Formats: sequence, C-alpha cells, structure tokens
Amino acid sequence: MPRTRLPFAALSLASASALLVAGCSQSSDASEKTADSAAPAATATGKKPAPFSEGKVKVALVRQSGAGDYFEQWGNGAKAQAKALGIDLTVYDAQADNAKQATDLSSAINSGAKTIIVDHGFPATIQPEIDKAVKKGIKVVVYDVETTNKSVVSTKQDDASMAQAVLDVMADELGEDAKVGYVNVAGYAALDKRDSVWKKTADANGWKQAFKVGKVTDSTATDNVPLVSAALTQHSDVAGVFAPYDELAKGTVLAVQNKKLQDKVKVFGADVSNADIQNMTAKDSPWVATAGTDPSAVGAAVVRTAALELAGQLNETSVEFPAVAITQSFLKSKNIANMDQLREALPALNLAKVSTADWIPNVAH
Repeated sequence: MPRTRLPFAALSLASASALLVAGCSQSSDASEKTADSAAPAATATGKKPAPFSEGKVKVALVRQSGAGDYFEQWGNGAKAQAKALGIDLTVYDAQADNAKQATDLSSAINSGAKTIIVDHGFPATIQPEIDKAVKKGIKVVVYDVETTNKSVVSTKQDDASMAQAVLDVMADELGEDAKVGYVNVAGYAALDKRDSVWKKTADANGWKQAFKVGKVTDSTATDNVPLVSAALTQHSDVAGVFAPYDELAKGTVLAVQNKKLQDKVKVFGADVSNADIQNMTAKDSPWVATAGTDPSAVGAAVVRTAALELAGQLNETSVEFPAVAITQSFLKSKNIANMDQLREALPALNLAKVSTADWIPNVAH
C-alpha cells in the first residue's frame, strides 16, 4: 500500500496510500532514532547547498506503517538515504493508531525539524497538523497522503499504473465475462486509486463481481483469511480474485489454499517484497501476478525529494514513482527468490534518477 502500505508499495503499500497502504502492527514507541541501513550510497560530486552545507539537518519522518516487509524495506531505504545526506532523522510510527499519528505529527512540529515527511495516514486526522507545520514554515513532504494544502509536496507510487499493470495480466489470464472476487478496503488513498482502476477494468471486461470483502488491522493477512474463506464458500466458482495490497493478497492466498481451490482460483495482488516473492514462487501458489515499486528505492527517493525541497531545488509539487508488472512465471523462469535478484532482473525498478542532484549521494538500488 502500500503502502500503502498500506505502503500501501507499502500502503507504499504504503501508502498503504504505503497505506498504505498501505496492515498495521502496534507499537508504544513515540519515536526512535534511525539505525544503519544496508543500501550502499553512490558518491556525491557537487557542493552541498544550504542548509546541508552547515552540518546535520534535523528531519522528522511521521509514519503510519503496517504489517509486512514492504514497510520495513521502505523505512530502511529512507534511513539509508537520510544517513548518506547527513540528515538527523527522527522516526515516529503510529502503526494503525490514527490519533497517535496526529500526536506524533504535533511532536514533530515542536521538535525543531526543518522538514517533516509524512508516510501514509488518514487525511482527516492529520490535515490540521500538516497545516500547522506549513504555517510554522516547516517544509512538508507527504507520501501516499491526500492533502489539500498547496504548499505540501506530494509523493506517491503511481497507483493507477500499478493497478492497471496487474489487471492487464488478469484480463489476459481470465478473459471476458469471468466471475471474480475482490478484496479491498476503502479509506486509504492508494487503495482508493487502485479501486477506481478496478471498477473501470472490471466493467470493460464484463467481469461479474461475486463478492467484495476486506479489512485492515494489525494482522491484515491473518484477519482476512476467514473473510475470504467465507466468500469462497459461497462463490467457489470464481476464476480469480483481485487483492490490491500485498497483505490482503497474502490472506487471499491462504484462504484459497485452505479451501483447496488453488488449481481453480487465481490471485492477483499488488506491491512486492521478499515475502511476496517467496509467496508467489511457493509450490502450488495461486498468486500469479502482482505489480509494484521497489519499496527501498521509494523510501530513499522520498527523502531525496524532501532534501531537494528544503534546498530550494525541487521546482515541482508532485513526484510519482511508476510501477512494474511482475508475474509468477517471470519469477520462476529467472529463479528469482528475493528483491535483490528482482532488481537485477528488472532494471525498471531502479529509481536512481528520480529526485536527485550531483550533491546527493544516491542510495537507490
């Protein structure tokens, strides 16, 4: 989602929007200083502009992350890029608690941060705090969050392209007039955008939607298994199910397998991570296609976007990260088992040229 996550993807997801979209595990930590990340940084050649030329720059990352390694990878990419830039990054993560995210954002405003990055979240909850930050002169960059404040820089996965990429595969696999199922949740920016594409594509192909179920919790994948299982009990003749967030897709896969329908029902998801790749390539997996961005590269690119905005060099108010379709057959034919191998096989996932400058040591894969 994916976010976004839910990350949405992360909800990206992410978020998710990375949500997301972007599931969401609970945490009592109000904030944490960032740790090291594994992503290597390319060497910067240009002279740092102010305020980066003056020493460490204080930045806050206010997250609404969810379950699954999409959000972890997104966070690792963001932390690695921040470290490479000399950013003093403080991370707040509400993890499914909307009220806490508003409180976290208020804390970030009062922390002395020059820039605040907001990763996923419900607009109604955080918009007032975003407005307060802008009024105080703090630069605000959001990821997969719908905001009405025109001073805010918006970054996001291209969720329309993500949904369309995987739904094109679904159309090729199922053809027209198929009976289908749908697993999604309203209220997340990324998932709502994917829903719009779903409705248009389903209508264009004459698909008959037999059911729609889904919820986002602190255990999204697990908690959707009984919902999808119950729907499949009544509609075991569906040819495919679209679940446009990887935690929803994981729950759908388990439900299909529990009902022993993996030879009859194909699952089409969204977002991609190590766990998703393992799930898709497992023996008898019904998850035949997904679409996504590299969550680590996205997290890094969002931090670069914030750095450019703070330095007065961004010159745009919206940055989108395009998605790539990924099929089970492609993963198996290339013997891909993790994100590192997928990055090598699909260079389109690399966001190294997005939101960058010669003074930025780029950590995108």
